[in-house]
Amino acid sequence: MRRKLLAAASSVTATAVAPSAFMALGLAKGDQAHASANASTPAADGQAGAVQFPIIVLNSRDADVSLIHPVSHAVVGRVPTGKEPHHLYPTPDNKHVVVGNAVSDSLTFLDPATGKVLMSIPGVDDPYHLGFSPDQSFFVTCANRLDHVDVYHRVGHGDQLRLKGVARFALTKTPSHLVFTEDSQVVFCTLQESDELVAIDLRRLVVLWRFKVGRLPAGVAISPDSKLLFVGCMGENSVQVIEPRLGTAAGPRLVAAVKTGEGAHAFRNHGNKRHLWVSNRMANTVSKLDMGTLKVESEIAVPGGPDCMDVHQSGKQLWVTQRWNRSVSLVDLDQSRVVKRITVGRSPHGVYLHDRAGLL
Repeated sequence: MRRKLLAAASSVTATAVAPSAFMALGLAKGDQAHASANASTPAADGQAGAVQFPIIVLNSRDADVSLIHPVSHAVVGRVPTGKEPHHLYPTPDNKHVVVGNAVSDSLTFLDPATGKVLMSIPGVDDPYHLGFSPDQSFFVTCANRLDHVDVYHRVGHGDQLRLKGVARFALTKTPSHLVFTEDSQVVFCTLQESDELVAIDLRRLVVLWRFKVGRLPAGVAISPDSKLLFVGCMGENSVQVIEPRLGTAAGPRLVAAVKTGEGAHAFRNHGNKRHLWVSNRMANTVSKLDMGTLKVESEIAVPGGPDCMDVHQSGKQLWVTQRWNRSVSLVDLDQSRVVKRITVGRSPHGVYLHDRAGLL
């Protein structure tokens, strides 16, 4: 039975939550399914002692992840998680990749070197989207179906990591994606069905503002100086650029609306502090946006409903999940085209590269 939703949409302060379910979430080692018996570990590529970390793809309708060898691009394993794994994020020490299982109300911790399940945290309500703040002191989840955002303090590292719940914000309707300011003071969340962007002060645990944006906002990204926000408005086929103007009485303002493609959805910063990749789910393209000029520099065809993305540390590979054709594509950015399509599970969503470019 689902927990009753908390408070009304107008609430702007944190709501207390039952301690047994929220206030001290610890790790239970080895109590979830591990890699299947026929799943091999991506390992040596001929270089002595070299470990090839697998590319991890979440199969949201299969309740598992696919492990892809980064050199051969072969699927080398499938690992069960929980129901509807949608997004993932590394722990502060990079020793775990945290998968949010939205319907199972749990987190699964994977070993990025092998893809095996190391531990789990139950009782995390609908962790659809998730992430650690840049200073690694906060962990935040967007409960997409339950209409709230939860804020946790991180305590400890590795096997001693704990998540201490400190606040819940009832935020209708349909929290979708989140992003933090570089100083870890504020988290921004999109509300997909009320067409809003929300700013939450993580130190004072209050909502700073709610700002009306375009229809069906999904992904949200931030410029390296935290002066601009980028919101993928699926119903507008564009990226809205917003100046948050934190610490001023003026409040946020719309700077521009940049047409990218039908169903503008998710983002991945390229890692060069200049460019932003946008997946246009209905247009079956990804767009390269210059965050300084606010111009689209290029467009690459990626069929099958492109969604989440990750960039290799070389800056030459963009990996894109394709929600509608059970695959993930490798885009060669020098050639500006898909050079490899790999079949994975149903409705692939999040993707993670251990050898990834910086998040800005």
